[in-house]
Amino acid sequence: MFSKILIIEDIDSISLGIITVLKKNFDSEIHSVKYCDEGYLKIKKAISESKPYDLIITDLSFKDDHKKKIHLVTGEELIAQLRKENIHLKIIVYAMDEKPFIIKSLLSDHFINAYVIKGRESTSELIDAINSTIKGFTYISPAFEKTFKQQSLFEMDSYDILILRFLSEGHTQDDISKLFKEKRYPSASMSSIEKRINKLKLVLKANNSIQLVAIAKDMKII
Repeated sequence: MFSKILIIEDIDSISLGIITVLKKNFDSEIHSVKYCDEGYLKIKKAISESKPYDLIITDLSFKDDHKKKIHLVTGEELIAQLRKENIHLKIIVYAMDEKPFIIKSLLSDHFINAYVIKGRESTSELIDAINSTIKGFTYISPAFEKTFKQQSLFEMDSYDILILRFLSEGHTQDDISKLFKEKRYPSASMSSIEKRINKLKLVLKANNSIQLVAIAKDMKII
């Protein structure tokens, strides 16, 4: 059983819905925040006070708040940061994103415990996901699990997906290298970025970066 749960969700109605479900089904202390930076600081503070969270439930996408200087923009960035710092807690992603490569990356690179797709059955699925996590099992929404297993998923990690996103935004290889260095990501050199892009072109059978991005979008990789 989880004694302390943090919800990271910027839509009030969804956050309230999760809180209501958790209170009905679990005897846990529940907190909520709207942004990843807030969630990260709350998690760190709880650890410093020796009252850590056991579980976080987080979305992946958050609306921009131009009033705040935000460092961790997405749920993926928050999860990566927590894992980088070896902060041991269970993580359930509760999101609309159904891209198989995103789910694969979160499972294989960041070791999330469950992925629940927001939808008609998501309330009951969230309960199932928490119970599965308590028992030590990985959970994926049933409606997507079959599709996920059938996908021919080659070895693509979160940095490959990030490169594809940057390319789709019009960044050059040099831009991407600089962005990787700023974030202190591994393999940030120009040659490493070029090798990754060439690998992606080969696997996705693309002749150039424009075609690579188009194929990636068609396959719902980005």
